[in-house]
Amino acid sequence: MSEAGSGQTRPAEVEAAEVEAAEVEAAQAESAQAELAPPVRPEWAEGSDLLRDYYDTEWGFPVRDARGVFERIVLEGFQSGLSWSTVLRKRPAFRAAFAGFDPAVVAAFDERDVERLMGDSGIIRNRRKIEAAITNARAVLALEADGVDLGELVWSFEPDAASTARDSLRPETTSPESLALSKELKRRGFTFVGPVTMYALMEAIGIIDHRLPEPSRG
Repeated sequence: MSEAGSGQTRPAEVEAAEVEAAEVEAAQAESAQAELAPPVRPEWAEGSDLLRDYYDTEWGFPVRDARGVFERIVLEGFQSGLSWSTVLRKRPAFRAAFAGFDPAVVAAFDERDVERLMGDSGIIRNRRKIEAAITNARAVLALEADGVDLGELVWSFEPDAASTARDSLRPETTSPESLALSKELKRRGFTFVGPVTMYALMEAIGIIDHRLPEPSRG
């Protein structure tokens, strides 16, 4: 009886093992297909490997900390009139030149630092934009003295989902929220924070969600 019983149960065990193996193989194939599928990007992000990596890993993902928001305000200001690729290529040099975008350090920069930065070929050497970065660092410290966090202030202008959806259907360069944010930051002592620049900032740090949806894997 023991041998007969063993002979009866073996096919069921083999069948279960084969089913499990098939499920594992299917899951691995689906995972491989997902990895091979090219990510969906807007046209501007296909211009170079640098832009592709920036879009895939950074653009549109939320940035809420004050230092991170300050860095992006400064870089968006430097980008004005230039290509974003230029800013991205120079960002490591910017971070070195501006003390990792620590507002407390940048706020203490003086005329000697301005001249030092004007002589730094690694960054965009525009005196008004350099001075604006220092002015904005001091504005960040003024906010902190008033008990206001820069990240929280900027994110308080987040539009509702319906507004974001409407904007994504027709490319915009400003919005009521970017106009209001620009006005508030200027009131707080910031400069080089026009509504077009603020709209770009809001997209870049995820306040306005314009990332393209990933294709369905189903």
